[in-house]
Amino acid sequence: TEKMITVDLGSQKLTAWEGGKIQHQTKVSTGMRLTPTVKGSFKIWTKIPLSDMRGPSPYKHIYPTGKYHIKNVPHIMYFYQGYGIHGAYWHHNFGRVASHGCVNVPLSSAEWLFNWASVGTRVEVF
Repeated sequence: TEKMITVDLGSQKLTAWEGGKIQHQTKVSTGMRLTPTVKGSFKIWTKIPLSDMRGPSPYKHIYPTGKYHIKNVPHIMYFYQGYGIHGAYWHHNFGRVASHGCVNVPLSSAEWLFNWASVGTRVEVF
């Protein structure tokens, strides 16, 4: 009955598993070339319903100040340092890389995952 989330960077797909069976699957947008998503085995260490996100950006053509700031990011589940799975309302490019390292998920899937997963749920990124 173990819960696990897998993130396939090649196919840009997230799968939620329980007891070896798929519970939910969605296209995602992971890190771009200069800001890749970390690979490895992790566990969700905290969940935050809504928060602003900000940080440095090497993409000056998108963020001339060299920083991004996104308000009201929903359903954040951090799995390694500042890397998290969360909802993204600011784009609809799921299935293509588009993030600064986080795993961007459609809003409905982000809400489902947030309600389903708990702190300690395993996250495998490959």
